[in-house]
Amino acid sequence: MTTADQPWPVCCATHVRRQAGKTAILLIALIGFAGAAAEAQTFTVLHNFANGADGGEPEAGLSMDRAGNFYGTASTGGNSSGACSYHNPRGCGTVFKLSRKGSGWVFTPIYTFSGSDGANPQARVIIGPDGTLYGTTTYGGDSNEGTVFNLRPPATSCKSALCPWTETVLYSFQGFTDGVEPTFGDLVFDGAGNIYGTTPHGGQGDHGTVYKLTPSNGGWTETVLYRFQGGLDGATPYAGVVFDHAGNLWGTTGFGGSYNNGTVYQLVPSGDGWTESVVYNFRGGSDGANPYDGLIVDQFDNFYGGTFGANGTKVKVYELSPSNGGWTFNALYSFDTNQGIVGKLAMDAAGSLYGTVYSGVPEVFRLTPSNGGWTLTGSWAGVGNNPFGNVIFDGSGNLYTTASNGGPSEV
Repeated sequence: MTTADQPWPVCCATHVRRQAGKTAILLIALIGFAGAAAEAQTFTVLHNFANGADGGEPEAGLSMDRAGNFYGTASTGGNSSGACSYHNPRGCGTVFKLSRKGSGWVFTPIYTFSGSDGANPQARVIIGPDGTLYGTTTYGGDSNEGTVFNLRPPATSCKSALCPWTETVLYSFQGFTDGVEPTFGDLVFDGAGNIYGTTPHGGQGDHGTVYKLTPSNGGWTETVLYRFQGGLDGATPYAGVVFDHAGNLWGTTGFGGSYNNGTVYQLVPSGDGWTESVVYNFRGGSDGANPYDGLIVDQFDNFYGGTFGANGTKVKVYELSPSNGGWTFNALYSFDTNQGIVGKLAMDAAGSLYGTVYSGVPEVFRLTPSNGGWTLTGSWAGVGNNPFGNVIFDGSGNLYTTASNGGPSEV
């Protein structure tokens, strides 16, 4: 089987299953999870999605602005006209905002996709250097191959609760050469205002790309930095890229590599282009397999990530550390499930790691370094079904995330 023949990840096949019934999706906040033992914690549901004007199936996590407002995406719903595409006949999706009001929260859809402007966002929106929102849609755009978009708030204050933002499509993917269908990966900016991202498909042989968008004459120009070949160099980068402190890009591929179980790769600027090298090949054993989530990096250029797992391989949280001019891989913790981590991990000031597990218990976890190893010091179950997204902290140490399925109206 070639990498191009690999099926869509098990995690994402839930689209097909959920189309058959009504679904109300949970958006949750974990209160005080970063503090005492998990048994003492509570969680609060901030919004149950009805798959209507508010959206449905939030597959990405949240971003927070300086005022403490949260922003996120819902991959379906929002489109009262019905079917958006054959991929999701439940609407084209929305972008929403959550704002505090007194002791509660106000949920506001700020944009609804209609197809030509993008469709079915599966990645979260990020807050750019200018304070506006940037994100991707998996489908829609000029060729229905996905988009990169920007959302700006209204120039003047609104007099109604529903006050849509203004969307601009920065780039519509045209086909296989420039990339196809960006999915879970976060966008990232460099210091010059350029945007970097990935597509799991397209490129050369449909094995995925890493791309750059550069501001140009009032628009944006796309450049493909690397096209994966589908062999030893890796294939299918579902996650986005991150910068290390030297300005190199790092990411993961879900497949490919020496064992076709995925890779961690590095892109280094070289002349007018970028040179790719594989830093680690997942073997599919005690190290895990299929890293669908992205990497996070600490101040010492240690990288942390998780694996999704396949074919009975357990889900792993891992670390890559620089060592004598090379890199050392450490599996930090193993979860007793084989469908696991999709959203990026988060790290608190004390060095503990937090994340979500797509299928299994716990659905949200905390790992703490202890006596040269790592210990599961916090866990939460029963917070909705199938969390794809990242977790995020507020200023008080509370954790917030989304669950793509579940809720009181699910059938």
